Amino acid sequence: MTLYSSPTCFQSHRTRLVLAEKNIGIDVVEADSGNLPEDLLDLNPYHTLPTLVDRDLVLYDARVIIEYIDERFPHPPLMPVDPVSRAQFRLALYRIERDWYPLADELQRTSDRKQTTRARKQLEESIVASADVFGAKRFFLSDEFSLVDCTIAPILWRLPAFGIELRGQVQPIRRYMDLVFARRAFRDSLTDAEQEMRQ
Repeated sequence: MTLYSSPTCFQSHRTRLVLAEKNIGIDVVEADSGNLPEDLLDLNPYHTLPTLVDRDLVLYDARVIIEYIDERFPHPPLMPVDPVSRAQFRLALYRIERDWYPLADELQRTSDRKQTTRARKQLEESIVASADVFGAKRFFLSDEFSLVDCTIAPILWRLPAFGIELRGQVQPIRRYMDLVFARRAFRDSLTDAEQEMRQ
């Protein structure tokens, strides 16, 4: 298996985090979206990162990749077994990808000051509004670490780089961040560039 991964993109980071949680040995090829390797251009019609190659299978959507890895390597499971809980987790993934990811993407890509200020404010407010959910269980929606946590953690890790300092009743979020960031798999998933985001 080979993963083409950006050293700074949160989509690539969540994929690397799932692989680290599963303790899977894989070739990681660091790539920059502005300068992709030739073989990746042939494999992925959208020329996007991350891209996973597993023999003849090529996957190029982070959500598809993380669900595939979880199903292909079932231990430890990162999704609940029962259909109702799985649906709730998928809905949480959908909401994070729909609400937080576009704002984080905007903060990474744009240099327009007005846009960044708006995106920063919206992302901070949305995260702070979820404080009760962060406090309800050990992890997000569960007492077990899951694909939802793998999706949230890369955003929370980047908050200082985004210029966001959470304010208000955010103790449950800080506790959650301390818990997740201390995990060995999380530390192993970080690239050098990502480590520098919190130095």
